[in-house]
Amino acid sequence: MTTLGPPSQADRFSGFITDQRRAGKLTLQPRMGFGDPARMRQGLLAVRSAGLPAIGTVTLDSYTRHNEHEQAAAALEAGAELNGYPLVAIPLEHTTRMLDGVRCAGFPVQVRHGCAQPEQIFATMLAAGLTASEGGPVSYCLPYSRIPLRVATAAWSRAVRMFAAARDRGVLCHLESFGGCMLGQLCPPGLLVALSVLECLFFAERGLGSVSASYAQQTNPDQDAEALWALRRLCAEELSTVEDYHLVLYTYMGLYPTTQAGGRALLADSVRLAVRTGTERLIVKTTAEAHRIPTITENIEALRLAHECALAAPGPLPPPDGDTEVYLQARTLVDEVRNLAPTLTEALPLAFELGLLDVPYCLHPDNRNEARCVIDKDGRLVWWDTGLLPLPTALGGRRRTERVGASQLLADLTHHRRRLDHAAASAGIRHTGNGRHGQRVPH
Repeated sequence: MTTLGPPSQADRFSGFITDQRRAGKLTLQPRMGFGDPARMRQGLLAVRSAGLPAIGTVTLDSYTRHNEHEQAAAALEAGAELNGYPLVAIPLEHTTRMLDGVRCAGFPVQVRHGCAQPEQIFATMLAAGLTASEGGPVSYCLPYSRIPLRVATAAWSRAVRMFAAARDRGVLCHLESFGGCMLGQLCPPGLLVALSVLECLFFAERGLGSVSASYAQQTNPDQDAEALWALRRLCAEELSTVEDYHLVLYTYMGLYPTTQAGGRALLADSVRLAVRTGTERLIVKTTAEAHRIPTITENIEALRLAHECALAAPGPLPPPDGDTEVYLQARTLVDEVRNLAPTLTEALPLAFELGLLDVPYCLHPDNRNEARCVIDKDGRLVWWDTGLLPLPTALGGRRRTERVGASQLLADLTHHRRRLDHAAASAGIRHTGNGRHGQRVPH
Protein backbone atom coordinates (compact mmCIF):
# COMPACT_ATOMS: atom_id res chain seq x y z
CA MET A 1 0.00 0.00 0.00
CA THR A 2 1.25 3.44 -0.93
CA THR A 3 1.13 6.13 1.72
CA LEU A 4 -0.75 9.24 0.65
CA GLY A 5 0.61 12.72 1.06
CA PRO A 6 -1.79 15.64 0.69
CA PRO A 7 -5.40 14.72 -0.08
CA SER A 8 -5.97 13.66 -3.66
CA GLN A 9 -8.53 11.99 -5.88
CA ALA A 10 -7.09 8.69 -4.59
CA ASP A 11 -8.89 9.39 -1.29
CA ARG A 12 -12.29 8.45 -2.72
CA PHE A 13 -13.78 7.01 0.44
CA SER A 14 -17.04 5.68 -0.99
CA GLY A 15 -15.30 4.39 -4.11
CA PHE A 16 -12.97 2.29 -1.96
CA ILE A 17 -15.93 0.76 -0.12
CA THR A 18 -17.83 0.10 -3.34
CA ASP A 19 -14.76 -1.68 -4.71
CA GLN A 20 -14.74 -3.85 -1.59
CA ARG A 21 -18.38 -4.78 -2.18
CA ARG A 22 -17.65 -5.67 -5.81
CA ALA A 23 -15.01 -8.03 -4.48
CA GLY A 24 -17.65 -9.65 -2.27
CA LYS A 25 -16.39 -8.08 0.97
CA LEU A 26 -18.32 -6.29 3.68
CA THR A 27 -16.30 -3.26 4.84
CA LEU A 28 -16.04 -3.16 8.63
CA GLN A 29 -15.45 -0.11 10.79
CA PRO A 30 -14.87 0.29 14.55
CA ARG A 31 -16.03 3.34 16.56
CA MET A 32 -12.56 3.98 17.96
CA GLY A 33 -11.26 7.20 19.49
CA PHE A 34 -8.52 8.01 22.01
CA GLY A 35 -7.24 11.32 23.38
CA ASP A 36 -3.56 10.44 23.17
CA PRO A 37 -2.13 10.68 19.61
CA ALA A 38 0.22 7.75 20.20
CA ARG A 39 -2.63 5.52 21.32
CA MET A 40 -4.86 6.74 18.50
CA ARG A 41 -2.11 5.84 16.05
CA GLN A 42 -1.68 2.44 17.73
CA GLY A 43 -5.40 1.76 17.34
CA LEU A 44 -5.45 2.73 13.66
CA LEU A 45 -2.39 0.62 12.92
CA ALA A 46 -3.94 -2.35 14.73
CA VAL A 47 -7.03 -2.13 12.53
CA ARG A 48 -4.98 -1.70 9.36
CA SER A 49 -2.67 -4.61 10.12
CA ALA A 50 -5.43 -7.03 11.18
CA GLY A 51 -5.76 -8.42 7.65
CA LEU A 52 -9.48 -7.59 7.50
CA PRO A 53 -11.61 -5.57 5.05
CA ALA A 54 -11.70 -2.69 7.54
CA ILE A 55 -11.25 1.08 7.53
CA GLY A 56 -10.04 3.43 10.25
CA THR A 57 -11.97 5.72 12.56
CA VAL A 58 -10.91 8.76 14.56
CA THR A 59 -13.80 9.48 16.94
CA LEU A 60 -13.59 12.88 18.60
CA ASP A 61 -14.04 13.63 22.31
CA SER A 62 -17.04 15.20 24.02
CA TYR A 63 -15.39 18.61 24.52
CA THR A 64 -14.67 18.87 20.80
CA ARG A 65 -18.17 17.70 19.98
CA HIS A 66 -19.48 20.80 21.80
CA ASN A 67 -16.77 23.14 20.42
CA GLU A 68 -15.26 23.44 23.91
CA HIS A 69 -11.73 23.39 22.59
CA GLU A 70 -10.20 25.34 25.47
CA GLN A 71 -11.56 22.77 27.91
CA ALA A 72 -10.15 19.98 25.76
CA ALA A 73 -6.75 21.68 25.74
CA ALA A 74 -6.88 22.13 29.51
CA ALA A 75 -7.75 18.48 30.00
CA LEU A 76 -4.81 17.46 27.84
CA GLU A 77 -2.52 19.76 29.82
CA ALA A 78 -3.76 18.19 33.07
CA GLY A 79 -3.13 14.69 31.75
CA ALA A 80 -6.82 13.74 31.83
CA GLU A 81 -7.99 10.80 29.75
CA LEU A 82 -10.45 12.00 27.11
CA ASN A 83 -13.14 9.84 25.55
CA GLY A 84 -12.00 10.62 22.01
CA TYR A 85 -9.46 12.50 19.92
CA PRO A 86 -9.33 16.32 20.49
CA LEU A 87 -8.76 17.19 16.84
CA VAL A 88 -9.08 20.98 17.13
CA ALA A 89 -7.36 21.47 20.50
CA ILE A 90 -4.33 19.35 19.68
CA PRO A 91 -1.53 20.91 17.56
CA LEU A 92 -2.02 20.14 13.88
CA GLU A 93 1.47 18.67 13.54
CA HIS A 94 0.60 16.07 16.19
CA THR A 95 -2.31 14.90 14.06
CA THR A 96 -0.31 14.79 10.84
CA ARG A 97 2.39 12.76 12.60
CA MET A 98 -0.27 10.47 14.03
CA LEU A 99 -1.59 9.79 10.52
CA ASP A 100 1.77 9.57 8.76
CA GLY A 101 2.22 6.08 7.36
CA VAL A 102 -1.24 5.05 8.59
CA ARG A 103 -3.77 6.52 6.17
CA CYS A 104 -3.13 5.03 2.77
CA ALA A 105 -4.82 4.10 -0.50
CA GLY A 106 -6.04 0.80 0.94
CA PHE A 107 -6.93 2.16 4.36
CA PRO A 108 -9.16 5.29 4.37
CA VAL A 109 -9.84 7.00 7.69
CA GLN A 110 -13.09 8.68 8.72
CA VAL A 111 -13.57 11.29 11.45
CA ARG A 112 -16.68 10.84 13.62
CA HIS A 113 -17.61 13.68 15.93
CA GLY A 114 -21.23 14.47 16.97
CA CYS A 115 -21.00 18.26 16.54
CA ALA A 116 -23.98 20.45 15.66
CA GLN A 117 -21.73 23.28 14.41
CA PRO A 118 -18.79 21.50 12.75
CA GLU A 119 -17.09 24.24 10.71
CA GLN A 120 -13.94 24.33 12.84
CA ILE A 121 -13.73 20.54 12.89
CA PHE A 122 -14.05 20.34 9.11
CA ALA A 123 -11.44 23.07 8.57
CA THR A 124 -9.00 21.23 10.86
CA MET A 125 -9.72 17.95 9.12
CA LEU A 126 -8.91 19.39 5.71
CA ALA A 127 -5.71 20.96 7.05
CA ALA A 128 -4.68 17.52 8.34
CA GLY A 129 -5.52 15.79 5.05
CA LEU A 130 -8.64 14.05 6.36
CA THR A 131 -11.50 14.05 3.85
CA ALA A 132 -14.27 11.80 5.22
CA SER A 133 -16.67 12.50 8.09
CA GLU A 134 -20.30 12.03 9.09
CA GLY A 135 -23.27 13.60 10.81
CA GLY A 136 -25.84 16.05 9.52
CA PRO A 137 -27.87 19.15 10.40
CA VAL A 138 -30.65 17.15 12.08
CA SER A 139 -28.91 14.00 13.28
CA TYR A 140 -26.10 15.91 15.03
CA CYS A 141 -28.33 18.61 16.45
CA LEU A 142 -31.40 16.96 17.98
CA PRO A 143 -29.68 14.18 19.96
CA TYR A 144 -26.48 15.98 20.97
CA SER A 145 -27.22 19.68 21.51
CA ARG A 146 -29.82 22.24 22.51
CA ILE A 147 -28.92 24.86 19.92
CA PRO A 148 -31.77 25.85 17.57
CA LEU A 149 -32.14 23.58 14.57
CA ARG A 150 -32.03 26.61 12.25
CA VAL A 151 -28.62 27.54 13.67
CA ALA A 152 -27.32 23.99 13.23
CA THR A 153 -28.67 23.76 9.67
CA ALA A 154 -26.96 27.01 8.69
CA ALA A 155 -23.70 25.85 10.28
CA TRP A 156 -23.85 22.52 8.48
CA SER A 157 -24.57 24.32 5.22
CA ARG A 158 -21.32 26.28 5.59
CA ALA A 159 -19.37 23.19 6.64
CA VAL A 160 -20.60 21.05 3.74
CA ARG A 161 -19.77 23.80 1.25
CA MET A 162 -16.26 23.82 2.71
CA PHE A 163 -15.96 20.10 1.97
CA ALA A 164 -17.49 20.52 -1.49
CA ALA A 165 -15.08 23.35 -2.34
CA ALA A 166 -12.15 21.02 -1.78
CA ARG A 167 -13.03 19.55 -5.16
CA ASP A 168 -11.27 22.55 -6.71
CA ARG A 169 -8.04 21.01 -5.33
CA GLY A 170 -8.88 17.60 -6.77
CA VAL A 171 -10.25 16.28 -3.46
CA LEU A 172 -13.55 14.39 -3.38
CA CYS A 173 -14.66 14.66 0.26
CA HIS A 174 -17.20 12.27 1.71
CA LEU A 175 -20.01 12.71 4.24
CA GLU A 176 -22.16 10.03 5.81
CA SER A 177 -25.59 10.98 7.09
CA PHE A 178 -26.22 9.95 10.67
CA GLY A 179 -29.95 10.38 10.07
CA GLY A 180 -30.67 6.66 10.13
CA CYS A 181 -29.48 6.44 13.74
CA MET A 182 -31.67 9.03 15.51
CA LEU A 183 -31.47 8.40 19.28
CA GLY A 184 -30.13 4.93 18.52
CA GLN A 185 -33.40 3.12 19.20
CA LEU A 186 -37.20 3.38 19.22
CA CYS A 187 -37.55 5.32 15.99
CA PRO A 188 -39.66 3.63 13.29
CA PRO A 189 -37.71 2.64 10.16
CA GLY A 190 -39.76 4.81 7.79
CA LEU A 191 -38.68 7.96 9.63
CA LEU A 192 -35.05 6.81 9.90
CA VAL A 193 -34.86 6.13 6.16
CA ALA A 194 -36.45 9.50 5.36
CA LEU A 195 -34.07 11.43 7.61
CA SER A 196 -31.02 9.70 6.14
CA VAL A 197 -32.13 10.43 2.57
CA LEU A 198 -33.01 14.05 3.41
CA GLU A 199 -29.56 14.66 4.90
CA CYS A 200 -27.87 13.11 1.88
CA LEU A 201 -29.96 15.41 -0.32
CA PHE A 202 -28.89 18.32 1.89
CA PHE A 203 -25.24 17.38 1.24
CA ALA A 204 -25.86 17.06 -2.50
CA GLU A 205 -27.59 20.45 -2.64
CA ARG A 206 -24.37 21.97 -1.37
CA GLY A 207 -22.34 20.36 -4.14
CA LEU A 208 -20.88 17.36 -2.33
CA GLY A 209 -20.14 14.50 -4.70
CA SER A 210 -19.71 11.55 -2.34
CA VAL A 211 -22.19 10.53 0.38
CA SER A 212 -23.42 7.53 2.33
CA ALA A 213 -26.82 6.86 3.86
CA SER A 214 -27.10 5.17 7.25
CA TYR A 215 -29.50 2.91 9.10
CA ALA A 216 -29.21 1.52 12.63
CA GLN A 217 -30.22 -2.06 13.36
CA GLN A 218 -33.50 -2.06 15.27
CA THR A 219 -35.53 -4.94 16.71
CA ASN A 220 -36.78 -7.13 13.85
CA PRO A 221 -34.42 -8.44 11.12
CA ASP A 222 -37.13 -8.67 8.47
CA GLN A 223 -38.29 -5.11 9.10
CA ASP A 224 -34.67 -3.93 9.12
CA ALA A 225 -34.05 -5.63 5.78
CA GLU A 226 -37.14 -3.92 4.39
CA ALA A 227 -35.75 -0.59 5.63
CA LEU A 228 -32.34 -1.08 4.03
CA TRP A 229 -33.91 -2.08 0.72
CA ALA A 230 -36.15 1.01 0.91
CA LEU A 231 -33.12 3.17 1.69
CA ARG A 232 -31.24 1.86 -1.33
CA ARG A 233 -34.23 2.39 -3.59
CA LEU A 234 -34.73 5.98 -2.42
CA CYS A 235 -31.02 6.73 -2.82
CA ALA A 236 -31.15 5.41 -6.38
CA GLU A 237 -34.16 7.62 -7.08
CA GLU A 238 -32.85 10.78 -5.41
CA LEU A 239 -29.04 10.91 -5.51
CA SER A 240 -28.51 11.26 -9.25
CA THR A 241 -26.29 14.32 -8.80
CA VAL A 242 -23.64 12.65 -6.62
CA GLU A 243 -20.70 10.74 -8.07
CA ASP A 244 -20.89 7.83 -5.66
CA TYR A 245 -22.80 6.68 -2.63
CA HIS A 246 -23.21 3.59 -0.50
CA LEU A 247 -25.19 2.34 2.49
CA VAL A 248 -23.88 1.87 6.01
CA LEU A 249 -25.49 -0.19 8.76
CA TYR A 250 -24.87 0.33 12.47
CA THR A 251 -24.90 -2.59 14.85
CA TYR A 252 -27.63 -1.85 17.41
CA MET A 253 -27.17 1.59 19.00
CA GLY A 254 -29.44 1.14 22.03
CA LEU A 255 -28.96 -0.62 25.39
CA TYR A 256 -26.49 -3.40 24.68
CA PRO A 257 -26.52 -6.90 26.21
CA THR A 258 -24.40 -7.20 29.36
CA THR A 259 -23.08 -10.68 28.53
CA GLN A 260 -20.37 -11.41 26.00
CA ALA A 261 -22.57 -14.08 24.44
CA GLY A 262 -25.42 -11.59 24.07
CA GLY A 263 -23.13 -8.95 22.58
CA ARG A 264 -21.67 -11.41 20.08
CA ALA A 265 -25.13 -12.60 19.08
CA LEU A 266 -26.34 -9.07 18.42
CA LEU A 267 -23.24 -8.26 16.36
CA ALA A 268 -23.70 -11.48 14.36
CA ASP A 269 -27.32 -10.52 13.67
CA SER A 270 -26.21 -7.17 12.27
CA VAL A 271 -23.59 -8.82 10.06
CA ARG A 272 -26.16 -11.21 8.59
CA LEU A 273 -28.49 -8.27 8.01
CA ALA A 274 -25.78 -6.34 6.17
CA VAL A 275 -24.88 -9.31 3.96
CA ARG A 276 -28.52 -10.19 3.31
CA THR A 277 -29.27 -6.68 2.01
CA GLY A 278 -26.01 -6.07 0.14
CA THR A 279 -25.09 -3.21 2.48
CA GLU A 280 -21.54 -2.05 1.81
CA ARG A 281 -20.31 -0.96 5.26
CA LEU A 282 -20.99 -2.03 8.86
CA ILE A 283 -20.21 -0.02 12.02
CA VAL A 284 -19.17 -2.69 14.53
CA LYS A 285 -19.74 -2.73 18.29
CA THR A 286 -17.88 -4.77 20.90
CA THR A 287 -18.94 -6.93 23.84
CA ALA A 288 -17.76 -4.15 26.19
CA GLU A 289 -20.43 -1.67 24.99
CA ALA A 290 -22.64 -2.08 28.06
CA HIS A 291 -19.82 -1.36 30.52
CA ARG A 292 -17.06 0.98 29.28
CA ILE A 293 -15.04 2.30 26.37
CA PRO A 294 -13.70 -0.71 24.43
CA THR A 295 -9.96 -1.35 24.28
CA ILE A 296 -8.02 -1.67 21.03
CA THR A 297 -7.91 -5.44 21.52
CA GLU A 298 -11.68 -5.64 22.01
CA ASN A 299 -12.24 -3.61 18.86
CA ILE A 300 -10.05 -5.96 16.83
CA GLU A 301 -11.81 -8.99 18.31
CA ALA A 302 -15.18 -7.54 17.28
CA LEU A 303 -13.91 -6.86 13.75
CA ARG A 304 -12.63 -10.45 13.46
CA LEU A 305 -15.92 -11.88 14.69
CA ALA A 306 -17.85 -9.72 12.24
CA HIS A 307 -15.62 -10.83 9.35
CA GLU A 308 -16.04 -14.50 10.27
CA CYS A 309 -19.82 -14.05 10.42
CA ALA A 310 -19.82 -12.31 7.04
CA LEU A 311 -17.90 -15.16 5.43
CA ALA A 312 -20.38 -17.69 6.83
CA ALA A 313 -23.53 -15.73 6.01
CA PRO A 314 -25.70 -16.56 2.99
CA GLY A 315 -25.34 -14.11 0.12
CA PRO A 316 -27.57 -11.12 -0.63
CA LEU A 317 -31.26 -11.64 -1.31
CA PRO A 318 -33.28 -9.70 -3.89
CA PRO A 319 -35.43 -6.85 -2.56
CA PRO A 320 -39.19 -7.40 -2.38
CA ASP A 321 -41.34 -6.65 -5.39
CA GLY A 322 -43.55 -3.60 -5.18
CA ASP A 323 -43.84 -0.83 -2.60
CA THR A 324 -43.31 -1.80 1.02
CA GLU A 325 -44.76 0.18 3.94
CA VAL A 326 -41.33 1.42 5.00
CA TYR A 327 -40.62 2.67 1.48
CA LEU A 328 -43.98 4.43 1.18
CA GLN A 329 -43.65 6.07 4.61
CA ALA A 330 -40.18 7.34 3.80
CA ARG A 331 -41.18 8.41 0.27
CA THR A 332 -44.10 10.41 1.68
CA LEU A 333 -41.97 12.15 4.31
CA VAL A 334 -39.20 13.03 1.86
CA ASP A 335 -41.66 14.49 -0.64
CA GLU A 336 -43.58 16.48 1.98
CA VAL A 337 -40.42 18.04 3.41
CA ARG A 338 -38.90 18.89 0.03
CA ASN A 339 -42.11 20.68 -0.98
CA LEU A 340 -41.91 23.05 1.99
CA ALA A 341 -39.18 25.34 0.66
CA PRO A 342 -36.75 25.79 -2.25
CA THR A 343 -33.82 24.34 -0.26
CA LEU A 344 -33.46 21.83 2.53
CA THR A 345 -31.59 24.44 4.59
CA GLU A 346 -34.99 26.13 4.88
CA ALA A 347 -37.20 23.04 4.68
CA LEU A 348 -35.68 20.87 7.41
CA PRO A 349 -36.20 23.28 10.34
CA LEU A 350 -39.64 24.20 9.03
CA ALA A 351 -40.64 20.53 8.86
CA PHE A 352 -39.89 20.11 12.56
CA GLU A 353 -41.67 23.36 13.45
CA LEU A 354 -44.80 22.12 11.65
CA GLY A 355 -44.52 18.59 13.05
CA LEU A 356 -44.10 17.00 9.62
CA LEU A 357 -40.93 15.48 11.07
CA ASP A 358 -41.06 14.42 14.73
CA VAL A 359 -38.61 12.07 16.44
CA PRO A 360 -40.22 9.96 19.18
CA TYR A 361 -38.89 10.57 22.71
CA CYS A 362 -36.43 13.26 21.52
CA LEU A 363 -36.31 16.13 24.04
CA HIS A 364 -34.70 18.81 21.86
CA PRO A 365 -36.74 22.07 22.10
CA ASP A 366 -37.28 22.15 18.32
CA ASN A 367 -38.77 18.65 18.23
CA ARG A 368 -42.51 18.46 19.01
CA ASN A 369 -42.06 15.07 20.71
CA GLU A 370 -45.67 14.12 20.08
CA ALA A 371 -44.98 11.03 17.96
CA ARG A 372 -44.63 7.70 19.73
CA CYS A 373 -43.77 4.14 18.77
CA VAL A 374 -43.72 0.72 20.42
CA ILE A 375 -42.38 -2.76 19.72
CA ASP A 376 -45.18 -5.13 18.75
CA LYS A 377 -45.50 -8.84 19.55
CA ASP A 378 -43.38 -9.73 16.50
CA GLY A 379 -40.56 -7.44 17.57
CA ARG A 380 -41.33 -4.85 14.89
CA LEU A 381 -41.16 -1.13 15.60
CA VAL A 382 -44.59 0.34 14.83
CA TRP A 383 -46.16 3.76 15.22
CA TRP A 384 -48.28 4.22 18.32
CA ASP A 385 -49.06 7.89 17.61
CA THR A 386 -47.82 9.71 14.50
CA GLY A 387 -48.59 13.18 15.85
CA LEU A 388 -48.65 15.60 12.90
CA LEU A 389 -46.57 13.41 10.58
CA PRO A 390 -48.23 13.42 7.14
CA LEU A 391 -48.87 9.67 7.13
CA PRO A 392 -52.35 8.39 6.25
CA THR A 393 -53.94 5.54 8.18
CA ALA A 394 -53.13 3.16 5.34
CA LEU A 395 -49.42 3.86 5.95
CA GLY A 396 -49.52 3.47 9.72
CA GLY A 397 -50.67 6.97 10.60
CA ARG A 398 -52.73 7.19 13.79
CA ARG A 399 -53.61 9.42 16.75
CA ARG A 400 -54.23 8.06 20.23
CA THR A 401 -55.44 9.63 23.46
CA GLU A 402 -53.75 7.03 25.68
CA ARG A 403 -50.02 7.40 26.34
CA VAL A 404 -47.25 4.81 26.12
CA GLY A 405 -46.82 3.69 29.74
CA ALA A 406 -43.52 3.67 31.61
CA SER A 407 -43.46 -0.12 31.83
CA GLN A 408 -43.99 -0.45 28.07
CA LEU A 409 -41.24 2.10 27.36
CA LEU A 410 -38.79 0.37 29.70
CA ALA A 411 -39.56 -3.02 28.16
CA ASP A 412 -38.99 -1.63 24.66
CA LEU A 413 -35.73 0.08 25.61
CA THR A 414 -34.34 -3.14 27.08
CA HIS A 415 -35.70 -5.44 24.35
CA HIS A 416 -32.40 -6.79 23.00
CA ARG A 417 -30.67 -6.79 26.39
CA ARG A 418 -33.40 -8.89 28.00
CA ARG A 419 -33.76 -11.21 25.04
CA LEU A 420 -30.09 -11.99 24.52
CA ASP A 421 -28.94 -11.94 28.15
CA HIS A 422 -31.81 -14.31 28.99
CA ALA A 423 -30.62 -16.64 26.22
CA ALA A 424 -27.09 -16.47 27.63
CA ALA A 425 -28.34 -17.17 31.15
CA SER A 426 -30.36 -20.14 29.91
CA ALA A 427 -27.18 -21.47 28.35
CA GLY A 428 -25.33 -21.08 31.66
CA ILE A 429 -23.25 -18.06 30.63
CA ARG A 430 -22.65 -15.59 33.43
CA HIS A 431 -22.56 -11.77 33.40
CA THR A 432 -19.23 -10.46 32.14
CA GLY A 433 -19.25 -6.79 33.15
CA ASN A 434 -16.41 -5.52 35.33
CA GLY A 435 -18.60 -3.07 37.24
CA ARG A 436 -16.74 0.00 35.94
CA HIS A 437 -18.73 2.43 33.86
CA GLY A 438 -16.33 4.68 31.94
CA GLN A 439 -17.55 7.62 29.90
CA ARG A 440 -18.67 6.36 26.50
CA VAL A 441 -17.29 7.48 23.18
CA PRO A 442 -19.82 9.78 21.43
CA HIS A 443 -22.58 7.68 19.78
